[in-house]
Amino acid sequence: MNRGFSAEIRRIIVCTLVCVVFGLMNGYLTWTLIAGGAVYMAWMLWQMHRLDAWLQNSRRIQPPDASGIWGDIFDNIVRLQKRQRREKKRLQAVVKRGQEITSALRDGILLLDRQGNIDWYNAAAGHLLHLRHQDQGNPIFNYVRHPVFIQYMDKGEYTEPLDLPSPHTGDVHLQYQITRFGQGECLVLVRDVTRLHKLEQMRKDFVGNVSHELRTPLTVIRGYVETLSMSPDLPAPWERALQQMEQQGIRMTSLINDLLALSKLETDDRHNTHKPVALKPLLQRIRGDAIAFSGDHQHSFKLNCPDNLALLGNEQELQSAFSNLIFNAVKYSADGKEVSIDVEQSSLGLNVAVTDEGEGIDTVHLPRLTERFYRVDGSRQSKTGGTGLGLAIVKHVLLRHGAKLDIQSKLGKGSTFTCMFPIQSVVTEAKSA
Repeated sequence: MNRGFSAEIRRIIVCTLVCVVFGLMNGYLTWTLIAGGAVYMAWMLWQMHRLDAWLQNSRRIQPPDASGIWGDIFDNIVRLQKRQRREKKRLQAVVKRGQEITSALRDGILLLDRQGNIDWYNAAAGHLLHLRHQDQGNPIFNYVRHPVFIQYMDKGEYTEPLDLPSPHTGDVHLQYQITRFGQGECLVLVRDVTRLHKLEQMRKDFVGNVSHELRTPLTVIRGYVETLSMSPDLPAPWERALQQMEQQGIRMTSLINDLLALSKLETDDRHNTHKPVALKPLLQRIRGDAIAFSGDHQHSFKLNCPDNLALLGNEQELQSAFSNLIFNAVKYSADGKEVSIDVEQSSLGLNVAVTDEGEGIDTVHLPRLTERFYRVDGSRQSKTGGTGLGLAIVKHVLLRHGAKLDIQSKLGKGSTFTCMFPIQSVVTEAKSA
């Protein structure tokens, strides 16, 4: 570029000197310089015209021959075009390689634009959703019309995947995981989770059926044990054995009842039966049961709940959840300690908090407390007679009511279990009448 610019400067100097000499010879120096400048401008316009014509047809014709700065301009444009073509080929190779990789995946991948239209999809997505090439550019809702999926997309919270039946085959279940990127675009990952769904259904059916079938023989065994323990001629060594058998039978019955309750929560999808449930009378009944459960341990109970508050839900399920939390507070609190039940309403919803003055729980255990049969301390669980399913039942009840469970605990300072209900679930008794 420097050589071309220098050559152009020399050309201007030479042309100017020629015009000066010629002007001095003919006596019209000014007009000669003006004419020379006009010729130079015409030549520059001609070069611009050649550049414009070549750029419009640069793929079909070679760059025009030129000297000076215009030769450098043409050469640099040619180099830039070659570099651009190389970069384009490289990017096309990367895209092609990416498409080949995604085509080999068993999981479906779709790219959606800001309006939710399909930009691109791999072979697996086309197979799972029955897409064709001409479907690109159409809204995803044309092919996944389930109302829950539409709500899931509109809500814009994609922290948890969504499982739904296939829009084309009823016995196939698909899982949708959405990730945002760019300027509002979305990447949709579609998985076939039919096998996992069937295994989970088999597990639920197995637990429910086995628990139900164990009830009858366990009732018979407990009946005979109770009958034997009431015998007046029972030898002394057998009293302790029968007493332990009766205690374990009671514990087994509680376990079966909890398993059946949990199985029912997992399999029963009737969410539309929710009705307003008066909160204060419900908690008062549970507090009365807790006082009787405490018995000689003399726990004190404090209930703070505003009047005229109600929750949209299933009364039996809500009673089960609150009872589990309050009875747990009694089990794991020393004699004479206080158990508090506090209800607070805010603009975000309603919180029902159960606080005890027990030993507390190490924070390392808190994320797993709602898992089935998870025990912080096995010996402590056996001593209290727990089944390890109470908090799992609470979790599932809250999920069915659109709520969540928050657990705060410190060793030696007790624990607080808070049921956090959304504002949509909160009504007043006046509205519920």
